[in-house]
Amino acid sequence: MVKCVSILGSTGSIGRQSLDVISRLEGIRVAALTAGSRVEQMAEQCRQFRPRLAVMASQEAAEALRRELQTLETEIAWGEEGLIRAATLEEADCVITAVVGMVGLKPTLAAIRSKKRIGLANKETLVCAGELVMEEADRWGAEIVPVDSEHSAIFQCLMGCGDRREVKRLLLTCSGGPFFGMEQEQLKAVTKADALRHPNWKMGPKITVDCATLMNKGLEVIEAMRLYRLPLEQVDVLIHRQSIVHSMVEFTDGAVMAQMGTPDMRLPIQLALTYPQRTISPVEPLDLTKCAALTFCQPDLEKFPCLALARACAQRGGTACPAMNGANEEAVALFLADEIGFYDIYRLVAQAVEQVPFIQNPTLEQILEADRLARLAVRNSSNH
Repeated sequence: MVKCVSILGSTGSIGRQSLDVISRLEGIRVAALTAGSRVEQMAEQCRQFRPRLAVMASQEAAEALRRELQTLETEIAWGEEGLIRAATLEEADCVITAVVGMVGLKPTLAAIRSKKRIGLANKETLVCAGELVMEEADRWGAEIVPVDSEHSAIFQCLMGCGDRREVKRLLLTCSGGPFFGMEQEQLKAVTKADALRHPNWKMGPKITVDCATLMNKGLEVIEAMRLYRLPLEQVDVLIHRQSIVHSMVEFTDGAVMAQMGTPDMRLPIQLALTYPQRTISPVEPLDLTKCAALTFCQPDLEKFPCLALARACAQRGGTACPAMNGANEEAVALFLADEIGFYDIYRLVAQAVEQVPFIQNPTLEQILEADRLARLAVRNSSNH
C-alpha cells in the first residue's frame, strides 16, 4: 500500500472520490492537490488534508486560493509547472492522474521519470502517447495501475497471468450510455441535458458525453492496447447495460474471467492505492440475488460512429490518435456549450483527423502539435 499521494485533478469526480477513499484508509498522507478553477472546493480540501502543495490552473485562481488559505502552511502554485511539481514531489510515492485531457500528459511523464506509482485515470495520456509512456515506464521502473473501472477489471483478471500469449481477447464492457436503443433520427435531436443523464455512473460532463457517443469506449480500446501491449484485433467491446461486469479477459483455452462489482469508482481507486493488497471498502458489496439479469450485445457502429472512428485511428496509429482525441475534446466542449448538435461531434472529429498531417512515429512535440492542429480544425469548421 502506498504511503503518500499527489492527486492531479482533486476537485473532479475521480479526485473527490480518491480523497474519500484516502480518508477511510489508515496511513496514507496527501502531498499535493491540483485543480482547475474551483477555488472554494480546493480550499476545503486543503483544510481537511493539509497538503504541502496546492496547484491551480491559473495565476488568478492561485492568488484567490492563497487568500483563502492564509493560515495554512500549504504552498500555492499554478499552471503546468505547478502540475509537474505536484507530480514529482519526493515524498509522494503515488500520483493519481485524474485531470481531464491532454493537460495530464507531461505531468504523467514527469511522475514516471520520478519512479512513482501512477494511478492512471487520465486515459488521454495513453491514447495520445501510449507507446512513449509505456517505454518510459519500462525505462524508469514506474508502476502503472489503472483507475478506470474497465482497465482495473482487466488488470485484476490478469493478476497471476505471467504470459500474455495466454490471452486471446480483452472484452471491454460498455453501458451503452443514455441513448442505447434509440434510432438515428431521435439521436439527431438529443440535447446536452439528455447526454448528461448517464444510466449507471456519476462522472464529469466531458466523460459523460463521451459515454453517450461511445467515444469513451473507443478511447478505452486504444488505452487497453497500449497498457496491455496487445493488437487491436484482441480488444473488443460489448454492451452490458447493467454495469456489473466491468470487463473480461478471454484466454486461449476458452476460459473467460470477469471482474464484477457494484458500479462505484471507489473500488478501482482503492485498489490502485492498496495493490497488491486488498482491504475493506466503503462500497456496498454486490448482491447477485438482487441485481437484474446480465445481458450483453454488440455495439451499433452506425448509430454510434465515434467508436468505429476510434478503432480506425487505433489501427492507423501515429498522430491519428492524438488528433482524434484533441478534436474530440474540442467538439465535446462545443456540444456542452450548446453550439453544435450530437452528431456534429463525430463529423467534426472525423474531418479534423483527415486534415491534420499524419506522422507514423511522432515525437512528443509532434504529438502535441497534432493535438493543437486538430483543435484548431474543429474550431474553424464549427465557425463555418
